Amino acid sequence: MQSQIERITRRRRYNSFVVGFATAVGLVVFSVVLGSLLIDCQEGVNRSGTDEGQKTLTLKGHTKSVNCVVFSPDGKRLASASVDGTVKLWNAATGQELLTLKGHEFQVFSVAFSPDGHRLASASMDGTVKLWNAATGQESLTLEGHTDWVMSVVFSPDGQWLASASMDRTIQAWDVGTGQKTLTLEGHTDHVTSVAFSPDGKRLASASRDQTVRVWDAVTGDELLTLKGHEFQVYGVTFSPDGQRLASVGVDGTVKVWDAATGQESLTLEVDTIGFASVAFSPDGKQLASALSLLDGRVNVWDVATGEESLTLEGHKHGLTSVMFSPDGKRLASASGDQTVKVRDVTPPNGGQQ
Repeated sequence: MQSQIERITRRRRYNSFVVGFATAVGLVVFSVVLGSLLIDCQEGVNRSGTDEGQKTLTLKGHTKSVNCVVFSPDGKRLASASVDGTVKLWNAATGQELLTLKGHEFQVFSVAFSPDGHRLASASMDGTVKLWNAATGQESLTLEGHTDWVMSVVFSPDGQWLASASMDRTIQAWDVGTGQKTLTLEGHTDHVTSVAFSPDGKRLASASRDQTVRVWDAVTGDELLTLKGHEFQVYGVTFSPDGQRLASVGVDGTVKVWDAATGQESLTLEVDTIGFASVAFSPDGKQLASALSLLDGRVNVWDVATGEESLTLEGHKHGLTSVMFSPDGKRLASASGDQTVKVRDVTPPNGGQQ
């Protein structure tokens, strides 16, 4: 009976969340989200699509919107998380579906590979984080401690720790070996939507619907910085590969770059639309990709040094939820409400700089 009550409660929270977001960004956007969840799923893999001369691989298999996509550390696999409650693993070169991981009761918001590529972590609307064997798909551990949906999960660079962000307004840190919770970070005044480790593992950054990005000491849990500048909810945050910068993206249609040591804003990139958000640095730190368009499914790639948009990728039929560069920086993966993942070749034709 209690399990049934919890399911009903989470479903009511889901309905309230969707209605609240619709109020914030407009009924037109809301109708597009619903449409993206209701379109027919087409099975198989399509390699024929191109965007502005870019080679495109389209992965089809999820039956509802795809919330997140990540490359494995060696770039040979992709993992995707979906509203359909599953995590799928794919061959990144051919698009072949390798595994489907089932175990969450509700939709999966986030997925992450461990640094050695041997494990996966997933975060779900059911309030849990799950650990999986990335080779077999076997579930190895379920982490329970959040009191609301878990929106984001990430491994530490050494693979020994996990951090998770939740609608319960906290970030929690976990010992991967034991499954024990080691830290609870409190300070945000609204849902925490995204969390990221610094490359050296000493800091955590979090994004929230309270319009802030916060930086924390990953060992003590002390709050180090509060970054203010976004006018609306912030849905994505990431460190640059050298750890010296942070990038965040929000519903206000901006991507902001910050000095990770001082919290000073150094760059604002404006996008002419609104929606959920994801942001990713290229491995060399020179490019920044944003998946912010809920309406038209565009990926924007920016030159971090100049702030100029260097590439626009189209092709998704609905809005975007996630974006990530491959470890070699030659490909870009994006996830969408159209139930697909697309992988594009973003290497310039001459092999030089974008």
